[in-house]
Amino acid sequence: MPSNVERATGAALLTALMLAGCAGGSDRGGGARRYRPVADLPVRIGRPYTVRGRTYVPAEDPTYDAVGMASWYGSESGSQTANGERFRPDWIGAAHRTLPLPSYVEVTALATGRTILVRVNDRGPFASDRIIDLSRGAARQLGVERTGTFRVRVRRVFPSERDRAALRAGRSTGLRAGSTAPPPLPAPPPAYPALGALHVQVATLSDPDRAEQLARDLGGTTLAVGNLVRVRIGPIAEADAQATLARVRAAGYQDAKLVRDPAPISNMEPAR
Repeated sequence: MPSNVERATGAALLTALMLAGCAGGSDRGGGARRYRPVADLPVRIGRPYTVRGRTYVPAEDPTYDAVGMASWYGSESGSQTANGERFRPDWIGAAHRTLPLPSYVEVTALATGRTILVRVNDRGPFASDRIIDLSRGAARQLGVERTGTFRVRVRRVFPSERDRAALRAGRSTGLRAGSTAPPPLPAPPPAYPALGALHVQVATLSDPDRAEQLARDLGGTTLAVGNLVRVRIGPIAEADAQATLARVRAAGYQDAKLVRDPAPISNMEPAR
C-alpha cells in the first residue's frame, strides 16, 4: 500500500491534471465538490506532466503489455480521481501513469494466478519500482490485499460493453478465464521431425523496447520478424517443453505456444 507521502504527491498531481484538462475540477466557489459522471467517453489522454522531477507523457498504447510491481490504495488517496470521477476504493479501478483515462486492462497477480478486468481512471504510481496502483477492491479480488507490493502482468484490452458497463457501475466482472490455478497441460503435440531448436513463444509485439523488457523479465530472448518482435524462451529440451509452456501460461501469457526454428540447411534432404 502506498505511503502517505506518495498519496500526498498524488493529491498534488490531481490539481495539476485538472489544470491540464485531464480531470474535472472541484467547486471553486466553496460548495460541494463536483464529480464527472462515470463514463467511458470522452477518452482523455492529457498533456505531459512532471512529478518529482520526472516527466510522464500520456499516450494511446493499444498494445501495452508489461510485467512489474504493483501496489494498492484506499480512501487515504483522496476522494477524486485524475479524470474527475469520485474515487471509490472498493470498486475495481486503477491508476496508471500514461494510459488514456479511462481505459481497461487485464491484471494478473503472478503470486495467486488470478486475472481480473480493471478500469483505469487515475494517474500514478510515482514510486519508480511500480507500474500500476490498484484500488483496494481490485487487490482484494486478486487475493493480494494483505500484501504491500506484488508482481503483476498488466495488459491493455478492449472488453465488451457488458463488461465495461459492469465496472462503470461498480460491479466486478469476476475472474477471467484461466485464473486461480495453472491451466491444464495441453494434449501431447504431434511428433516433430528432426528440425531446429524448440522454444516457447511468449508474445509478438510491435514495440522493440517493450519486447526487450519482457524478455529480460522472463529470462528469454527476442527475434525480429519484419516490423514485429517475438519474445521467446529457449531453446528447451523436448522433455521440458510442456512443463515450461505450462509455467509461462500460468504467469498470465495464455497465448504462449511451442515453436520450432527452421531446420538447418545441412539437415534438409537434397532436392531431387
